[in-house]
Amino acid sequence: MVTAVVQGICAPGFGHIREEFARNFAERGEVGAALAVTVDGEFVVDLWGGHADADRSRPWERDSLVNVYSTSKGMTALCAHLLADRGELDLDAPVSRYWPEFAQEGKGDIPVRWLLSHRAGLIAPREPLTPADVYDWEKTCAVLAATEPWWQPGTAQGYHAVSFGFLVGELVRRITGTSLGTFLRTEITEPLGADLYIGTPETEHARCAQMIGPEGGGTLRALFPGMPEGPIRSLDAHPLAGMAVAMGHLPLGDVNSAPCRSAEIPAANGNATARGLATVYRALANGELVGADTLAAMRARQSGDDEIDLVLSVATPERLPFAWAAGYMLNGFGYLGPNPGTFGHGGAGGSLAFADPENRLSYAYTMNKFGGSTTGSDIRSLELVKAVYAAPGLPGKGGWTKF
Repeated sequence: MVTAVVQGICAPGFGHIREEFARNFAERGEVGAALAVTVDGEFVVDLWGGHADADRSRPWERDSLVNVYSTSKGMTALCAHLLADRGELDLDAPVSRYWPEFAQEGKGDIPVRWLLSHRAGLIAPREPLTPADVYDWEKTCAVLAATEPWWQPGTAQGYHAVSFGFLVGELVRRITGTSLGTFLRTEITEPLGADLYIGTPETEHARCAQMIGPEGGGTLRALFPGMPEGPIRSLDAHPLAGMAVAMGHLPLGDVNSAPCRSAEIPAANGNATARGLATVYRALANGELVGADTLAAMRARQSGDDEIDLVLSVATPERLPFAWAAGYMLNGFGYLGPNPGTFGHGGAGGSLAFADPENRLSYAYTMNKFGGSTTGSDIRSLELVKAVYAAPGLPGKGGWTKF
């Protein structure tokens, strides 16, 4: 049994969550982690513990940053929705209105909404990219703009695991003239005092926790063990074909390196504290940042009934525990609590963050032991979510639903 010193606070009525958090270390293999929860704008849980490195020589601190993989997508999507709220981006306009080069290969009519909801068929370019390529923003975006979709856009959903960030991020760049990471920082995180980055400055690298495993991995093949070895040239051969061909070389398992931390890969390499993520989702849960119409658009369901995901179904043969909204996962099966209106995003490895506007609640869990999948079904966070909603007075509204 591994024990860890748990630090931080729990408000009255939330003390039991400290015990559940400690169980992740004692019973579920956790190494280092943090948990933050807000209700009615106030932090009711702010916990951290364990170690920030594999050698267990560096304690996890209150301000420890860690790569949260696809939990980054929620922040990337928010940048687009903030522009929509300001009237600078129309989700139903063609992407090519803002990014003319995107119209290549018959993509001229693809609406922005399909980029956000994983329906554009652009899970990757047709040929492999090297890590150096993926660190080169303009080159990667140019390659994606010239890519023929892997399926007829709009007819199916398939998780754009890495390309999502470049596609949405380039829209932000075309409209604002700044990178997505810069826009996120200047327009959202700095005004809110939220500690998170996409494109982490070197001055902050010393605070970054080391991602650990599995078996030192964390690559796409570790995330999707059903993916065959070697290059795959046909989508018909395997639903992960495009991602395997073009972005399987992206060193997501190398997130501990300075080049990866400094790069902007907005779908996959955000570094954040749990408190930072919860601060952003707190603003959304409390009706800040965007107006009511935009908030409704952010969690409007884009998945069809009984629709499978052409990519994630490899890792989860059964139905996914969420449906896609415009850049967010919508709650299903109670994975994000009892309210079907809860929305957020999980990340490979086990991180998870969401907003529950009806209960004015936000939640964020970050960790460095690679365990769960992007779907938010990691037992470490699932048990914590249940513990949060077991607090007196919660849940307030809603009732869990199945998709």
